Amino acid sequence: MAITKQKSAIDTPIDRRETFVSLSKSINDSDAGMEHKLHTLYMIQQKDSKIDEIHMLLGELPDEIRDLEDEIEGLKTRVGKLREEIVEAEKFVSQKKIEADNCRSAISKYQEQQANVKNNREYVSISRELEYQQLELELAAKRINERNAKVSELKAAVTATQEAIARKEADLEEKKKECSSITEETAKEEEVLTRELAELKSSIDARTLAAYEKVRANAHNGLAIVTVKRDACGGCFNKIPPQRQLDIAQNKKIIVCEYCGRILVSPDFEEDRESAVKE
Repeated sequence: MAITKQKSAIDTPIDRRETFVSLSKSINDSDAGMEHKLHTLYMIQQKDSKIDEIHMLLGELPDEIRDLEDEIEGLKTRVGKLREEIVEAEKFVSQKKIEADNCRSAISKYQEQQANVKNNREYVSISRELEYQQLELELAAKRINERNAKVSELKAAVTATQEAIARKEADLEEKKKECSSITEETAKEEEVLTRELAELKSSIDARTLAAYEKVRANAHNGLAIVTVKRDACGGCFNKIPPQRQLDIAQNKKIIVCEYCGRILVSPDFEEDRESAVKE
């Protein structure tokens, strides 16, 4: 007896480059199935747009918070480096003070020797040593003054940088409070929308959803599904021919705007949504 081999179902691989144009040529849903799909895609778009609106309430706050945190970190690093320079400068001053004390001791010693010289040659030799030590003492004093001035500048820079840190930390705290307040106010709404969005997306085939996400990501306003408004595409506002509008109103296939690549749906979708909201 012959054994019939059962064919295993092969899923169509998802092509992330796929758009609604290629989908419209390959999907053959029934009229009822296509209308349901279009309604579902429209609802997905509405949920995504609502979530976008919530995120827009935060505006540039998250970016501003990150920038402030980076600035504060940079300023703290600067303070650390300034303090290291101060320590090095103070070590240098301490060393020069020791050298200056040694010069003074040598000068005192040579002055005593000079008072007890026995001949002219010895006097000249001691005088040269005295002159050398006095020059070294003057040079040490000069280096000490220069480095002390540098230390004063560094300490002033540390103070100014710390004040800047304090101001920016105060700004950061305010922005974090503002961000937290907005997030708390919208958290529940976003949670509900995210859950509803996940349910809607689970009812759409992977290829269509991938195409939707691709078009949405490339659209400046995040709209991949738009209604026809005043005989024009609701996304790019280019005019749509009357015959094409009739095809859109029938909800029997995916119809894409030839200018922007968005799916076009009947204005009735928006009216149905508004009626549902009122009820």
